[in-house]
Amino acid sequence: MNYDEDKIYAKPSKRIEEFRFDNKVAGVFDDMIRRSVPGYSQIISTIGDLAAKYVTPNSNIYDLGCSLGTATISIRRNIQEKDCKIISVDNSPSMIERCNENVSAYKSHTSVELICADIRDIQISNASMVVLNFTLQFLSPEDRLALLKKIYDGLNSGGILVLSEKLYFEDDVIQHFIDGEHLDFKRANGYSELEISQKRTALENVMRTDTLEAHKSRIQASGFQHFNIWFQCFNFASMVAIK
Repeated sequence: MNYDEDKIYAKPSKRIEEFRFDNKVAGVFDDMIRRSVPGYSQIISTIGDLAAKYVTPNSNIYDLGCSLGTATISIRRNIQEKDCKIISVDNSPSMIERCNENVSAYKSHTSVELICADIRDIQISNASMVVLNFTLQFLSPEDRLALLKKIYDGLNSGGILVLSEKLYFEDDVIQHFIDGEHLDFKRANGYSELEISQKRTALENVMRTDTLEAHKSRIQASGFQHFNIWFQCFNFASMVAIK
């Protein structure tokens, strides 16, 4: 995968448009996510490890909101079982186009079906693994439980859901502390104050985060009885639910 440098918000703009996963973002997304999300590479690596453990023969694996296919490729590289199929979905044509290029660069006995669609319209069936890697936070809050219920219903017994999200904290002191640590992380990765500010404005009405408690409550309401957080760095976390 390429790492074209993210300079989208490097120049001052009088009008900041809402963040979109368009061709401009897709071209620098690898660099953007690496410099913005602490622990991202660890999450991707572990998703592959979990695939090796939980994917069963003759089952489907869903990567919902697959972007450039980083999680898809990690899963595909680690699947040991036969006759499995990865179904990778994103509603951005630009992301799907580049995802296809990335996935095609690796040969594997596991097939990948790329679908350009809204993940809320996808039917989940015969699934041993479903991944929502920083995806749910971009859906309308009122649509999140319905999607999780659909995932639960489509998972086979023993199947696994990996849910990675940016969190917010109800304790204002902790929220301020965590925000400060994350800002320092982005500064250390070369983002200027202008870039940080303009991107925050672009994401303000697009990405709506939840508390860990809200995630737990929603996961339980969708049917899962086994759920916990397995990774957290600052305000970024990855959780797992097992059917």
